[in-house]
Amino acid sequence: MARIQISDLVKSYGKAEVIHGIDLDIQDGEFVVLVGPSGCGKSTTLRMIAGLEDVSDGEIRIGGELVNDMPPKSRNIAMVFQNYAIYPHLSLRRNIGFGLHTARLSKGEKDRKIEEVAGLLGLTPYLERRPAALSGGQRQRVAIGRAMVRDPQAFLFDEPLSNLDAQLRAQMRIEIKELHNRLGTTIVYVTHDQVEAMTMADRIVVMKGGHILQTGAPMDVYDHPRDVFTARFIGTPSMNILRAAHSDKAFLPDEKGPALVGIRPQDLRVNAAGPSVLDILGRVVAVETLGPETLVHIRPDGGADTLIATAAAHDIPEVGTRIGARAAPGSLHIFDPETELSTGRQ
Repeated sequence: MARIQISDLVKSYGKAEVIHGIDLDIQDGEFVVLVGPSGCGKSTTLRMIAGLEDVSDGEIRIGGELVNDMPPKSRNIAMVFQNYAIYPHLSLRRNIGFGLHTARLSKGEKDRKIEEVAGLLGLTPYLERRPAALSGGQRQRVAIGRAMVRDPQAFLFDEPLSNLDAQLRAQMRIEIKELHNRLGTTIVYVTHDQVEAMTMADRIVVMKGGHILQTGAPMDVYDHPRDVFTARFIGTPSMNILRAAHSDKAFLPDEKGPALVGIRPQDLRVNAAGPSVLDILGRVVAVETLGPETLVHIRPDGGADTLIATAAAHDIPEVGTRIGARAAPGSLHIFDPETELSTGRQ
């Protein structure tokens, strides 16, 4: 296992700087997820850790050792890609064992390591098969197994589940997290899927435009987003953001004008009773029934943008009807209208 320290890291392509002096300290055995939209710099950062991209400025240390100029094979890390990168003409046994090709081990020792890893990943019955005979989830396990067999200091995952269907993604999320709990190895995982980040990470790193916006435990980032982007990116469905009315003095941050007010759909309840800090009246434009709850899209009176509220599973309003929704005290997120940074909750 290894601590990974990133200090003032910069990546430029010619005159274009795409990573802007980021700092990140990943603890030994921690599962850290870099999350953000396409082009935010998360995969470039991962590739610099792996040694697949040169560092323009700053430092990367793995296990306390500076690795800026160290080739990938000398960093004792293993990377798992989204396209599996396994060899179709080789059996699973030979694919998993490929990482041991240059290891100074006897054939018996290599076989023991391959079978141990295959057992952990549920691949033992398929060791003599070729990848074409396997499902997408099993192929991804082979790729993970090839990384595991080398006993690396850290695992780097680059969008490993993006080629799988929804059911397999959910299954593999659990399997990778269970694997981390069992091995305790440092993992740096890149994804654009905030559900993967929320369900797998010890700590989330939200990136945008080559900057780190926020780091923290999943529920800390969900409950206390530092800015509008993070508030909307983390959480499904996305947080509603609306501008407070000029007449509402409760939402005037430092006389800068009406604040941006955020409310998660789960906190904006249709036909709710009890105290309220925000009431919405409007017309239902769409309804999504999800089983345990219903998402209700409401166009507020006098407003152009729709908001998403939630209703009880069987309390399904009809499209076109007029309806009310309210938010309980403490559920609003208030953001500065100029900087879009959080000023607290209300």
